Amino acid sequence: MRENQQTQNSSPLKKRKVIKMAQGKEVIEGAGVRLKRVIGNNELEDVDPFLLLDEFRSDKPDDYIAGFPTHPHRGFETVTYMIEGFMEHKDSTGRSGVLKPGGAQWMTAGSGILHSEIPKQKEGFLWGFQLWVNLPADKKMTDPRYQNIEPEDIPELRTDDGVVIKVIAGKVSDTTGPVTGIETDPLYIDVTLPPKCVFTQKVQKGHSAIVYMIDGAGLLDDENNMKVGAMTGSLALFGEGDYIDVSAVDKPARFLMLSARPLNEPVTRYGPFVMNTKDQIEKAFDDYRSGKLVSATP
Repeated sequence: MRENQQTQNSSPLKKRKVIKMAQGKEVIEGAGVRLKRVIGNNELEDVDPFLLLDEFRSDKPDDYIAGFPTHPHRGFETVTYMIEGFMEHKDSTGRSGVLKPGGAQWMTAGSGILHSEIPKQKEGFLWGFQLWVNLPADKKMTDPRYQNIEPEDIPELRTDDGVVIKVIAGKVSDTTGPVTGIETDPLYIDVTLPPKCVFTQKVQKGHSAIVYMIDGAGLLDDENNMKVGAMTGSLALFGEGDYIDVSAVDKPARFLMLSARPLNEPVTRYGPFVMNTKDQIEKAFDDYRSGKLVSATP
């Protein structure tokens, strides 16, 4: 799938090149969930406005069954996207639901929320992702908001050359994802490429952009105009430009492509809170301990 790579006045567009490759790190979070942390580790601390990207992927119940019991958040957004399995969500706004294969949840913690995410299965394969997206300083204390996206509400594009694109947020060609009202204007897509196929996606100028290979392998262009191999579990961070190319090799490739407007603001994070100053973090902990973080609990 290739989009037009020239503007109306025929000026050529600039291809974005890979400026950093990173691998996920194994961590244990929640009540004992084994994860691969792709953003938010010592190799890649953040990609403004993305603060964290975790992949949970296992057919062993002991790796995931305990889930993430009730915990607080303030100052950012969490995005959960399921590939396989079922995850039950409950939060202090009174919202609850079960994320199904192919479904997503975009939760704006804002001024404060308590929530839990527990697998709604005793066995089988559980595979999904959680992304943390920062909020600008003037929106960190906004009212909490929850967008539950059913699998059938995520549009899926199929091109003549066999590319499959699921659009969770943002726009691909004339198709817009169901997530709305996000301050950083994100693009979040799940792309599957047939062997030997090339996918091209325009990215807004100035936006941060990454590709995370979740299955198979892809080829990307680096700053020296050399092809870089992105294997399963590797992330590519791109520099400035107008579009990104990803090529599959002799097998299918599947990847997440994410981009968003960077905030370029100070980030102070500790545990479940992301604010702009240390004093704001201390206030969040004080509010949580005193029961003032939210008005109710799940």
